[in-house]
Formats: sequence, structure tokens, C-alpha cells
Amino acid sequence: MAGLDPTDWRGIREIGHRMLDEVFDRMEHVGEGPIWRPMPPSARQALKEGLPETGHSLDDLYERYRDLVVPYGVGNTHPGFMGWVHGAGTPVGMLAEMLAGGLNANCGGRDHAPIEVEREVIRWALQMVGMPQDGSGCLVTGSSMANFISVITASRAQNLSIRKEGIGGRGLVGYAATTAHGCLPRAFDLAGLGSDALRRVPVLADHRMDVSALRDMIAADREAGLVPFMVAGTAGTVDCGAIDHLAAIEAIAREAGLWFHVDAAFGALACLSDRFQPRLSGIEKADSLAFDFHKWAQVPYDAGCVLVRDSHKHAAAFAQSLDYLTREERGLAAGAPWFCDFGPDLSRGFRALKVWMTLGHYGSERMGQMVETCCDVAADLAERVERTEGLVLLAPVTLNIVCFGLDGLDDAEVSELVQDLHESGIAAPSTTRINGRLAVRAAIVNHRTTTAHTNRMLDAVIALRDELLRARTAR
Repeated sequence: MAGLDPTDWRGIREIGHRMLDEVFDRMEHVGEGPIWRPMPPSARQALKEGLPETGHSLDDLYERYRDLVVPYGVGNTHPGFMGWVHGAGTPVGMLAEMLAGGLNANCGGRDHAPIEVEREVIRWALQMVGMPQDGSGCLVTGSSMANFISVITASRAQNLSIRKEGIGGRGLVGYAATTAHGCLPRAFDLAGLGSDALRRVPVLADHRMDVSALRDMIAADREAGLVPFMVAGTAGTVDCGAIDHLAAIEAIAREAGLWFHVDAAFGALACLSDRFQPRLSGIEKADSLAFDFHKWAQVPYDAGCVLVRDSHKHAAAFAQSLDYLTREERGLAAGAPWFCDFGPDLSRGFRALKVWMTLGHYGSERMGQMVETCCDVAADLAERVERTEGLVLLAPVTLNIVCFGLDGLDDAEVSELVQDLHESGIAAPSTTRINGRLAVRAAIVNHRTTTAHTNRMLDAVIALRDELLRARTAR
């Protein structure tokens, strides 16, 4: 039976070098052309060919990739992309992905160098947010998984017998603001607690958790015979970037004996900025923390991270003792604890290399400056919104997210306007709802985005608004 290595190594080297050159060409000119374009039916259909029996040449597959995939990407590498919270990537991270693919390491465990690289990345992450260096953590797909691991760890820390006996009838409840990300109620659902077990705490006018209401809700649940076990603060809400009063939430958690978790999906990177780090005061006291390197840290997807203050409680929630995974003192099966002891995945890719190379190349100081630049661009956009007649800033700009409304347009028209803007290829903001009103939402996460791009976006929004108003008048 034939193996899978090429018979012509020279040929695959040539096409590999061509791929690399063309990737760099695209990166060098990433700001040119449309941000996004709809994928035509013909291209979608061309990708539906069924499982090939004999296979295609690499040249043919690469040509199909260039024609059918590259032109119709999500566009988050382009500096005009301001939708949702997507990192833009870097050439360094791309090269690291290539190197990791060549090594093909399984980082579930065992004693090898890629495990040590991930351990170093976890130490860096703990240092970045100010948590103790003897804490634990692991790299995961994203903050959804990181929050899920945190909920599991917190519930097992409350009662370890859950691992064998299950959740049923224990009455466990947790708390997060109404502005918390949807992955938290999903984590409660997947953990068997039920999404209703996550109590949604009201927020104040600044979109931060009402800590007085939190205290009252904990007391009421205890009075009702329930068992509060955790509270989750948010460092950078997904809708407008608000930061909960983390220090105050932590104080209530300690007073009530609750696990203190922080969802800092993108906001954690603000810890690298001397200017913005004080706004995250209290994050360093978290029992667990979830964030993404693939957002503001610009690491290629995917690279989420979970950190836990107490490594023993973390391992107690996930570690297994299995005959076929015996840890040894020497040899390849040494090096415990393994990363599979800190989460549900046994098969794990070498995500750490792209984080290690990205942060190792740019350094914490330059990354902090990048964070500040994004926030400055957002502040400039907010100022222009406030100066422009017919536009209204709908939420304070805490970090890098600007939400604004369009006077004279209803929600359906705002939605149509944003869709038209996407299809124009000029800019790609998203939408959210602020105090019941549909807002245009610009998240400045891309390190390539400047005020020239936000100005171009706002000019296009104004032109599309005026066009909608003229069309309404003509009717």
C-alpha cells in the first residue's frame, strides 16, 4: 500500500513556496479592495462535488482555493472590518500556524517540548492579568469553552461529588449581569445546571452590573433554599465594551463564599496598557478567567484561554486515572500534570506556538500600545458621532466599542443600512440593541484600523442614511 508522502518533493516545495509568497502578497495589500463580498451561487455549487475517489492534484486544489475561498472570506483581516470582535492576525502568527502544522504535536499531554511552550504561555497569561504564577490554565477553542470549563470547575469546587453523582437536586445557582455574553447561560446549560440557574443581574445606566442588586439576589436565593456557588463579572461586554466593577463583585463573592469568575474575552488585553489597566482593577483576584488570544492579541484563530487560581481545584474537576493514560516518572508518559487534566479535550493541537511567537515577537509593551491605539481610534469615532447631526452615541465608550443610533430611521431601516454597507465592501460594522434601540456597532479590534477607515465608514453610513430618507420622502 502506498504511503501519503509525495513522490516529488521538489514539486511540493515549489508549490509550497508559491503559496507562501501569495499569502504574503495578500497580507501586504490586505487593505485594498472590498472588505466582504457575497459568495455567488456558482461558487457555492462548485464546492459541492462529493467525496473524491481518486483525488485531485495539489495545483488543482490550490487553484480552487484561490478562486472559490479567498475572495469570499469574512474580511476580518481588512482594516475596514469593525463587526463583532474579530482579531486580524499577523504574518508572524500565520508562520507559526505553518510551523505547528509541520510538527503535528498532540498537546493533550506526555513529556515533550510543545507542552512546555504552552506552560510558558499560561505563565505569561497569569502574569498579564496579575494572577499568581502557581495558578493553572490551558488553551482552548475560545472563550465559550473557557467559560464552560470555569463553570464546571466552580461547581465541582462547591461539591466534588457532582463528578460521580451528577447535578440533580442540588439547587446550584450563579450570577452574571444581563449584559453578560450568551456563552455563560449556554455553559450552565451544558454543565447540566440549566440556563435558568444563571441569575441575570440588572445593570446600571453605564451598562455595568448593579452590585447592590447582586447582593440582594444572593440573599433571596439562599432564603429560598438554593445554593449560590459563583458570580461572573465581565471585563468588556460584547455589546458596548462596559467593564463591571470587578473589585466590588469580588468583595461580595468573598463575603458570600462564592467562586469569582471573570469573562474577559477581549478586555483582558487591556491589562497590557498602563492607561487602561486600572479600569480592570479586581481582575487579578479572579478564581477563574476566560479570554481569547485570537481577539485583541491578534493571534490566528483559534486560541482561547482559561486560567484558574487554584490548580488543585482545576485538576480535581477534570483529571482522570485510566490504565491507558498512566503517567510515569520517566519516558514519554512522564511530565504530569497533563493539559488533558485541565479540560475535556484529550486531543489538542499546538495552539501555544502561535501565541508564543506572536507575544514573543511583538512584546507586551508593543501589544499594549496597539490596544491603546485601537481605543484612541474608537474615541475619535465617538467624538465625530457626537459632532454629527442626526447621529447619537448610545453608550459610553469604555474601551474600543462605539455604538450609535441614526435619528429618523427605524430599526428595520438601520438593519437594511448595515446590510447595504456590508455589500458595498466599504466597511463592516455590526449591530446590537442598546436600551431597546438598534445600534450600529463598531468594534475597533483590528490593529490595522485607523481613523481614515472609521471616517470612511461613517461617511458611508451618513450617505446611506440620507439616501433612505430621500427615498422615503419620494414615496
